[in-house]
Amino acid sequence: MSDALVQNYRRQPVAFERGEGAWLWDTSGRRYLDALAGIAVCGLGHAHPAVTRALCDQAGRLVHTSNLYEITLQTRLAERLTARSGMDQAFFCNSGAEANEAALKLARLHARRRGIERPQVVVMEGSFHGRTLATLSATGNAAVQQGFEPLVEGFIRVPYGDLAAVEALAGREDIAAVLVEPVTGEGGIRIPPEGYLPGLRRVCDQRGWLLMLDEIQTGIGRTGTLFAFQHEDLRPDCLTLAKGLGNGVPIGAALVAGPATGLFTPGTHGTTFGGNPLVCAAALAVLDTLEAEDLPSRAAAMGRYLSEGLGRRLGQHPMVREIRHRGLMIGLELDRPCGELVGQALERGLLVNVTAAQVIRLLPPLIIDHAQADEIIDTVSTLVERFAAEAA
Repeated sequence: MSDALVQNYRRQPVAFERGEGAWLWDTSGRRYLDALAGIAVCGLGHAHPAVTRALCDQAGRLVHTSNLYEITLQTRLAERLTARSGMDQAFFCNSGAEANEAALKLARLHARRRGIERPQVVVMEGSFHGRTLATLSATGNAAVQQGFEPLVEGFIRVPYGDLAAVEALAGREDIAAVLVEPVTGEGGIRIPPEGYLPGLRRVCDQRGWLLMLDEIQTGIGRTGTLFAFQHEDLRPDCLTLAKGLGNGVPIGAALVAGPATGLFTPGTHGTTFGGNPLVCAAALAVLDTLEAEDLPSRAAAMGRYLSEGLGRRLGQHPMVREIRHRGLMIGLELDRPCGELVGQALERGLLVNVTAAQVIRLLPPLIIDHAQADEIIDTVSTLVERFAAEAA
């Protein structure tokens, strides 16, 4: 690793120079199967022709003007996203952290409208919302926060998936919003109990709180529907997106509805690069492809296939605590830390991730086929079996 780079990553000893679909090639020409998709970013795989064409065409015409002017492609993208989500309006930025920052600012504006001087946002243990000061303060991971105190105030933390813990706060007059992931990503692919999100919607409606869903990782088809909240009958007041929306091009969005609409007014929030013509062209190509190829349905089917295959090999293994999945978000939880498996998988030509110390996280592109899924199942299962044998 070059000394010219800030040493804030523990990088794997490989550099990639080319990709196609679910495959990557390193600088020596070796091929790898990507079961991580750039951490749930490249849902269409690498070098997708539709995204490539959109980027090349738009780069040759216009990349940036700023939000001081109308941006036609931004308007088109906002109309597509609101139509598909049932939301009312969209604000565009450059990342998931920025989208969540926008959501937190909306919560404070909502609080001021209700006369709350020191507003609180309910957030969840084990959550991850970003690395800016406000979003890491909202995050339920002490390791992310360490060294950055004093944290931004205004957060109440409760256990993830515990509706009763949120209901117990209903008597408080200083709460403005609830911020939650429909499925935790960095927290270990944890899926809440059935009825949890509708229950949060009910509590928020009763108390006048905003329901804000962080779909940075779950959105854009990954869980088997275009947005994860669409598995149940509800609509959030704020929906944050990024990752898969641009298939690798940096774009984030905060969609608003109901009481969150109209909170941002000229001068209250902004961005230099957000929603420029280049990134909006890429995002529109992503949405076109998702719809034309029905990739959310494919994610649902392939997620079941992968989960069932892993279950057949590892479901009764004494070291495996649980196999969880929602679409192509798959978490294989072991009974001990297993970070070393990332490097071992790399040696076998497979890219995976370990999160929450002991959860093997699989986030493959939505376009993977059965042969690629079989390779993931076999490689991961073999690695876990060998890991267990060595630990015995």
